[in-house]
Amino acid sequence: MPGGVLVGIARHARPKGPMELLETVEVTVDGGLDGDCRGRVKPNGRGRRQVTLMERGDWQAAMAELGQAIPWQERRANLLLDGIDIPQVPGTRIRIGTVELEITVECDPCFRMEAVAPGLEAALTPDWRGGACTRVKAGGRIALGDAVTVIRPGIT
Repeated sequence: MPGGVLVGIARHARPKGPMELLETVEVTVDGGLDGDCRGRVKPNGRGRRQVTLMERGDWQAAMAELGQAIPWQERRANLLLDGIDIPQVPGTRIRIGTVELEITVECDPCFRMEAVAPGLEAALTPDWRGGACTRVKAGGRIALGDAVTVIRPGIT
């Protein structure tokens, strides 16, 4: 099975707040990344955007297109993966260490990316470059360097 490695962890304590880079973090089914404002599942919510993932190669491609060198966390994604192609198939599961995440939807770039760099929203739009949103299916602690594997839908 294709695999990769976790090369970045970031969270923000409040909407539009600064991103904090981490080396390790606890991930829970109810709260997503510990301390991240987007991870908590709201009452009657589906938790479709608990943890966001992005491929290092996609960020690098967007930066090359713009001729920029902006830190990846400015995308405001939670996890940066390397050596793996995030499946563009809702329901597919990703395992990082002991944590299991289920892809729910594409993480569409929004107009806020334009404040980071003109053209960034458009550079992140093709082919899911902006990443994927996920729901936590199994919690645990993750750390930089953890193995990342794709699990086909329905396989545990």
